[in-house]
Amino acid sequence: MAGPLKGIKVLDLSRILAGPWATQVLADYGACVWKIERPGCGDDTRHWGPPYLKDEQGRDTQESAYYLAANRGKQSIEVDITTVQGQQVIRELASRADVLVENYKVDGLKKYGLDYASLRQVNPKLIYCSITGFGQDGPLALRPGYDAMIQAMGGLMSITGEADTLPGGGPQKAGVAVADLMTGMYGVSAILAALYEREHSGQGQHIDLALLDTQVAWLANQASNYLISGEVPQRMGTAHPNIVPYQSLKVKDGFVLLAVGNDQQFQRCCAVLGDPELAFDDRFSTNARRVKHRLELIPKLETLLCAKPLDHWLQALAKANVPCGPINTLDRVFAEPQVRHRQMQFELPHPSAGKVPMVANPVKFSRTKVEYNQAPPTLGQHTDEVLRGVKGNSVKS
Repeated sequence: MAGPLKGIKVLDLSRILAGPWATQVLADYGACVWKIERPGCGDDTRHWGPPYLKDEQGRDTQESAYYLAANRGKQSIEVDITTVQGQQVIRELASRADVLVENYKVDGLKKYGLDYASLRQVNPKLIYCSITGFGQDGPLALRPGYDAMIQAMGGLMSITGEADTLPGGGPQKAGVAVADLMTGMYGVSAILAALYEREHSGQGQHIDLALLDTQVAWLANQASNYLISGEVPQRMGTAHPNIVPYQSLKVKDGFVLLAVGNDQQFQRCCAVLGDPELAFDDRFSTNARRVKHRLELIPKLETLLCAKPLDHWLQALAKANVPCGPINTLDRVFAEPQVRHRQMQFELPHPSAGKVPMVANPVKFSRTKVEYNQAPPTLGQHTDEVLRGVKGNSVKS
């Protein structure tokens, strides 16, 4: 059976990551996605390399690994929206689309007649999702926004990294562009909600989505901790502000990530580590007490853990149903038996390289399965095919 969004058409005017990530998820779910790209150049991320995908002779292609991460399942169409002819093509596609996603600066598309107010006249049912750094209004609305600066402004870097008092201390950004990615995922959920609402109202609507808003929203328990207590959270490395022990800890030959979620797990953990009485120490017998006395507890646990190597603890703790895991490098991630069983890596045929490795969508539908029908497209690969029936289809200049 086809994906759950089969029949939905998405006009994608976005580039870089937040918008393309959202539209890739929609494509995974079965939507037809028309990716509009600048003639001769395309999405900026096509050039964000190395590394680049290599062809069957081992030579670099034009597709960077970064671009490939966020654009499968789409049809690439070269359109110059600065021309009257190109604008007419976009209006024609918008008249047929269910969803439009764009991440131009505020009012950046208005001068071309491609803003929501204009395209609503063409298609009242159009769901138009605008992604910007700071939203459509407010004192910073006209400023550009990029993931790293949003992680900084939105508070994430203030709680990420080791404490200033420790070696290597100081603010850190996350290892991937999480503000962009989470904005893309909020975009997906908002679009799906708007599609559902349209079934009742028959009307489209404008979705105003900002990277900064998103970053603030997914501070989650850290934001709640601050709002409830008035205390500003500090960087704690891998430690958790509300649960102890819940962090990476030294073992004889490296580190283990221990994730003890309740008092019963802590009792089993201490028994495995060889000191069952530690769990009944008044300082450590409940999670609240462990949080209060974490600086006393963690060195005791590390002393016990350093007696034996990682593999021993992974097996022993898992046998006792104590959540734990290794801190894997990416080669170990994709070699992990569970990851392989869940088919999180797969390949798609590619016109330049023969095949391209991809990371799967994690969603598993029971009936309307996710299907991967097309590799990330080469620039303009589908221009003629898609625009053959569109008025004024010579759109590359």
